[in-house]
Amino acid sequence: MIVFKTLRYKNFLSSGNTFTDVDFTKAKSTLVVGHNGAGKSTMLDALSFGLFGKPHRKISKAQLVNSINQKQALVEVDFTIGQSYFKLVRGIKPNIFEIWKDNKMINQSSHAMEYQRILEQNILKLNHKSFHQVVVLGSSSFIPFMQLNAGHRRDVIEDLLDINIFSKMNVILKEKNSILKDKASTIANNIELCKTKMEQHSKYIRDIAALTTENKKKYEKQIQSADLKIQKLQENNNMLTNELDVIGDIDLTSLQNKKNDVITYRAEKKQELKTVAKRGLFLQSNDECPTCEQPIQNKDKLVFDTKNQAYQIESTLKLIEGSYIEVEAEMQKLQETIAIVNGKTSTINSNNREIQSLNQSNNDLRSYLNEEVSTDLNVARKELEDITNDKEDLIEEKLKVTEQINYNGVIAEMLRDTGIKTKIIKQYLPAINKLVNQHLQVLDFFVSFDLNESFQETIRSRFRDDFTYESFSEGEKQRIDLSLLFTWRQIAKMKNSVSTNLLILDETFDSSLDHDGVENLLKILNTLGEDTNTFIISHKGDILDGKFDAKIEFVKERNFSKMKV
Repeated sequence: MIVFKTLRYKNFLSSGNTFTDVDFTKAKSTLVVGHNGAGKSTMLDALSFGLFGKPHRKISKAQLVNSINQKQALVEVDFTIGQSYFKLVRGIKPNIFEIWKDNKMINQSSHAMEYQRILEQNILKLNHKSFHQVVVLGSSSFIPFMQLNAGHRRDVIEDLLDINIFSKMNVILKEKNSILKDKASTIANNIELCKTKMEQHSKYIRDIAALTTENKKKYEKQIQSADLKIQKLQENNNMLTNELDVIGDIDLTSLQNKKNDVITYRAEKKQELKTVAKRGLFLQSNDECPTCEQPIQNKDKLVFDTKNQAYQIESTLKLIEGSYIEVEAEMQKLQETIAIVNGKTSTINSNNREIQSLNQSNNDLRSYLNEEVSTDLNVARKELEDITNDKEDLIEEKLKVTEQINYNGVIAEMLRDTGIKTKIIKQYLPAINKLVNQHLQVLDFFVSFDLNESFQETIRSRFRDDFTYESFSEGEKQRIDLSLLFTWRQIAKMKNSVSTNLLILDETFDSSLDHDGVENLLKILNTLGEDTNTFIISHKGDILDGKFDAKIEFVKERNFSKMKV
């Protein structure tokens, strides 16, 4: 049960910079009076603002700040729930929103909206609409239960019966199902993608296999052709080698030395011939020695010997020339042999290089046939196997997600308005209808009021059947509204959901109730338990004066509202 203790506010609407303090537990019933604009309903707006961040009446947030001071509007609400003490502090200019529990402020790390949600869902366990159905009945901006649409009626009763947890669960379940459906859609897309990849890889493997067979034949022909060419080159090399073996070793150096010796010897003999010819010419031209001026003895013999010597030298030179020509011819022949040998050797080397190149090409082709093509196929098959495994995993995951979606669908059916909540509401509807009719009888309104599980009313009166709320006068409507208000409070106490000590009637006695209705309402108020603190805001202070335990009067002084107790 929520027990509201005190309300304090300043610079709020017409209140000034001094706190206005309202003690909710001071008296069982309190009459709140004052002239129009004195600030009676300001108390209700301040309480609503402190709890929910918005006033009871339709007033913008900017208008809540006192128009004269224009700053430091502040509202404080103290209440207890069980053994826990709470204090709410909410202000404008500057903006303040604090929730204190047992003198420790609750963490404000979340956004203001989330902070408010914590207050309404985890602490108060009621929202703005439910609060005004259980705590407040007024003529200003108040929407009675019967004027709410079906959805809002359901919200109020769910709060009263403390079954809105099922609605919250349904919202969470819908969010989870939405995520699961998105996940299932993503998985389905991934499965289709895997199918496409599998088709592409299968085609690739078929193409590679066909290409491998075709290439294998092609490359085998190339290898055979190369092997034949290698064989011919090797045979040519063998033949050339045999020919070189027949030629044998070539000793060009000794032949060159022999030639050099002949040339040297020939040069010596030519020089010797020149010397002998010079001496013979001298003897023919001179009879005496030019050095000693003595006659040359045996000149004829000397001339003869000189000629004979020259003849012998010339003969030797002829022999030497013959030897030279023979050496030259031998060397020429040897040079030709060397050229042949070099040509054959060059051919052998060229053949060997070509053989090496062909062997390397054959090795590469054999390696491609034996390894690379096979590797490509193995890699492709492994990738296809991986994709197939991924597809199977995705199908299994999809089955699990689909199963969870179906399971959640069953739970959702139970959490819908026509599910568990309807069964619970049906259990309480007889009690609700009974209480409403009891209060209507106390208020001298003898009709049969009945709410169904869709919260549509059926009202039957004497001689008139099947009427609705809008069929009655304003006074009769107010009797229905009062009956519902007291019914909701009793249901809340039965469920211990949004039960509270506070009951505020805002100008209820001043509206459409006749004299009997006022008296009957006072009877109901007097029957309320000691744990209920009632505040009656009214202009009829002279009529209601003395009928309540306490009285608060609001007056206007220097344009500021002030409370007189």
